[in-house]
Amino acid sequence: MSKIGIFFGTDTGSTRLVAKNIFKQLGEELADKPKNINRTSAAELLQYDALILGAPSYGMGELPGLTTGCLEPNWQEFVPYLDGADLSGKRVALFGLGNQERYADRFASSMIHLYRLFYGYGAGIIGCWSTDGYKFEHSHAVIDNQFVGLVLDQRTQPHLTDERIKIWLAQIIPQLLPVMARVA
Repeated sequence: MSKIGIFFGTDTGSTRLVAKNIFKQLGEELADKPKNINRTSAAELLQYDALILGAPSYGMGELPGLTTGCLEPNWQEFVPYLDGADLSGKRVALFGLGNQERYADRFASSMIHLYRLFYGYGAGIIGCWSTDGYKFEHSHAVIDNQFVGLVLDQRTQPHLTDERIKIWLAQIIPQLLPVMARVA
């Protein structure tokens, strides 16, 4: 599709609100309305060549889902529907939530699982984000001293969310537009 697809997993609704904020900042001329991963299909996700995917803070050693404490199906339950998918040529930007004070030892770690999964299926992952401005002990979502996507802490730094999204979107849109233009 010639728009950006925004998909998210959520439990408390925070990731949904961030996805809606991202959509609002992008505008409906660039993106379709965000979709909860537990209310969509693999075919719907795969129709997009430019994707923004969001992960809640659940899941340190695995994707967020029912076994990690989520009350509703999440990424863990969706992923089997992607089995064997070829995502070559698609570009994926990730965002994840975390609480750097309460979960400093695993801050925003669930995002790494989306990174590995979509990278493993051949997608180009874009939108890494600096760890500057965060205070945490460890995150599995850090590679080469950067997060694998935008990290937002809605509990301790909600006042920074809008500006971080704005800066991140300015970074990733030029990388998503060429992919979108190929299918337009």
